[in-house]
Amino acid sequence: MLNDEVFARYLSQITPKVKQQSGIVVEGRLTRMVGMTLEAVGCAVNIGERCFIETIHGKLEEAEVVGFTLDKIYLMPIGSIQGLGPGARVIPTHKAAEIPVGENLLGRVLDGQGKPIDGKGPIHCHQTRPLASQPINPLNRKPVTEPLDVGVRCINSVLTVGRGQRMGLLAGSGVGKSVLLGMMTRFTEADIIVVGLIGERGREVKEFIEQILGETGTKRSVVVAVPADNSPLMRLQGAMSATTIAEYFRDQGMNVLLLMDSLTRFCQAQREVALAIGEPPATKGYPPSVFAMLPQLVERAGNGAQGGGSITAFYTVLAEGDDQQDPIVDAARAILDGHLVLTRELADSGHYPAIDIEGSVSRVMNQITKDEHQTAIRHLKYLYSTYQQNKDLITVGAYQIGSDPVIDEAIEMMPMIRDFLCQKINEKVEMQESIDLLQQMMQ
Repeated sequence: MLNDEVFARYLSQITPKVKQQSGIVVEGRLTRMVGMTLEAVGCAVNIGERCFIETIHGKLEEAEVVGFTLDKIYLMPIGSIQGLGPGARVIPTHKAAEIPVGENLLGRVLDGQGKPIDGKGPIHCHQTRPLASQPINPLNRKPVTEPLDVGVRCINSVLTVGRGQRMGLLAGSGVGKSVLLGMMTRFTEADIIVVGLIGERGREVKEFIEQILGETGTKRSVVVAVPADNSPLMRLQGAMSATTIAEYFRDQGMNVLLLMDSLTRFCQAQREVALAIGEPPATKGYPPSVFAMLPQLVERAGNGAQGGGSITAFYTVLAEGDDQQDPIVDAARAILDGHLVLTRELADSGHYPAIDIEGSVSRVMNQITKDEHQTAIRHLKYLYSTYQQNKDLITVGAYQIGSDPVIDEAIEMMPMIRDFLCQKINEKVEMQESIDLLQQMMQ
């Protein structure tokens, strides 16, 4: 810590440079750039505020304050860094990031700053909201008491989701996360759909809008698209923008479906920012700030106050190398209200959606389902687990029919269970139909 004498000397040196008088913004100067981190001196700014940096071509590029030391501030550029050089002017705005919100966002595609990228002209919204909102008092939240029909038989019946729940889709690459997300986008009952495509392939943005949402779905949706070639700060803000938009519609009393693909890219973006400003890595290269920001993002979803709207959120989480103990997967599993595990083994066998019902859980299911429904679920899981435990013996013919009545029942029921858990991409199965089929099968 600084003693009083050193701190007073420090203030006397920098005060003339940073003091703001008579409404005049005192500019700073760019002194250094390492990687994607910019260092500047000479202006007084706070964490989260925006600055403009002048390039050699006279263009103003936007950056955000992400850290500071005694005499320096650290900025992360939002757009291009071409043309920046030593001594470039740094002009503080003394404003934090905001995005426009309103009904006119419906049917539009935005970037991480809330600017349209769909070529349909400007968005005329009369309200703005900061990207960093205040958390809801947990005692004021409405509890999750109502099931949500997502149109997928396996989820509706065996892993029932509640309105206002936050679920993770945990899987490696190429096992059907985006396809399952698309099915729920089309089939789920919601007033508004907010989609955050964060850090994924740019090719998928247009495909998602045209092939998955379609014309009808697009009319009640807002898409925030920040592909992988954007700056890490833009990817962070894309996730926060999608959440802010969902919060706005929830506050209007609407039931919102928030789909984010993917939570892992959000965490990787924060890792890039944190490491760039000198934060030490902790768990497998992820600094502590990643695990602090993760709950701050997902806790913003969920139900609002009594009588208000809800945000039901699905976050895809990439298990790198199919490692279910990946630190982000492990953190998401602990924070969210449940998770659906998609396995490569099921996907390779043509079982879609490739949901492993043994490894998946919905933590609010007992609150939103009836006793007879829960009994049928337990029976199905018991038979499924029994078959999986004895699969090798059954496959090689070592098991003799009649040795164990439970295994016999599992062998007999397994073809029906597999058919029940599988579903075509364009097939919608409603909640009550899913539950009725499950109970009939398990009688």
